Amino acid sequence: MNPEALKRSVMEALSGVLHPHTGDDVVSSGHVQNLEVGEGGAVRFSFLLRTEDPGALVKEVRAAAEAVEDVGSVKVNVQLPKAGSAPQPEAASGSGGGGGLKPGSVPAPTPAPDLLGDVGHVVAVSSGKGGVGKSMVATNLAAALAREGLRVGLLDADIYGPNIPRMFGETRRPEVSGEKGSEMIEPLEAHGVRLMSLGFLLEDEQPAIMRGPLIAGILKQFLEQVNWGPLDVLVVDMPPGTGDAQLSLVQTIDVHGAVMVTTPQAVSTGDVRRGVKMFERVNTPVLGIVENMAGEMFGEGGGERLAREMELQFLGRVPLDVAVRRAGDAGTPTVLSAPDSPAGSSLAEVARQVFSALRSAEEVKLP
Repeated sequence: MNPEALKRSVMEALSGVLHPHTGDDVVSSGHVQNLEVGEGGAVRFSFLLRTEDPGALVKEVRAAAEAVEDVGSVKVNVQLPKAGSAPQPEAASGSGGGGGLKPGSVPAPTPAPDLLGDVGHVVAVSSGKGGVGKSMVATNLAAALAREGLRVGLLDADIYGPNIPRMFGETRRPEVSGEKGSEMIEPLEAHGVRLMSLGFLLEDEQPAIMRGPLIAGILKQFLEQVNWGPLDVLVVDMPPGTGDAQLSLVQTIDVHGAVMVTTPQAVSTGDVRRGVKMFERVNTPVLGIVENMAGEMFGEGGGERLAREMELQFLGRVPLDVAVRRAGDAGTPTVLSAPDSPAGSSLAEVARQVFSALRSAEEVKLP
């Protein structure tokens, strides 16, 4: 079938996909844009995913296009609507006008043209201190988005505490492909999420003993030399604090937003406040704050108060729940293993709020 005929066939197939809320087909409603057909039946088009649209629409349109005879491959570039420009963060106050980071003092990311070129959006999950459930939130965020039909990757940048392998129940070693001198690491896949972690490369109980520059080098390697393939969202599980890994990430690639995780106590929210300021000063939008481990033991409301004080979105409260511990030990994210548990439903709602915030965030980076 010639490219024009194949294009017509694909458009016809896509016209059969109806929006569950409006009943309109996704072609006439303007969701499908810029459809192209290349050699070997390679189909490529953009899909405008609006705030009110279910994420599963992406999965449906991809399946409809792939089902067309003579289609070799399908790439869907998910486009999220842009809101107005976000206000610039205020300069750090204080006397002396001394050093330290100020808005704009860290150069905007200048990645190589082909670095993560097939990744639509990058979300960093961070915290001010360790032990607040940051990796658990990153794990469930990635799994929940993948469950909605998005192509999702999860990069474990927590070099000193790489917990992602255990949380996904994955113990295999990544394979290496390509010719000598241009080898690429193939990420593993579990529960629909493509994974890379230093934990896959270390022996059991082997500590990661290294200084800051080496951490930055490993992170750069995981961005440049891992064959992530086309992704709608890449979630990055950051180490806690405001160190080398955070700065290296935002100076290497465009990060479309950061999610901050805290527990309700003041000792945790105070550290998160500093983390928020760090991301603001390196020109990375903070999508919002997640309060984890809420309940009688640790109290609740600290994360919500912090979000209100800092004029950030409160993305959700995850209760202290035994289902989270069981899921982590079993290697299946809570949103998949116990979706109806208090924590499972809360984490699913956090994922919906994160994606909603990502849709409406200003994504245009100033040169």
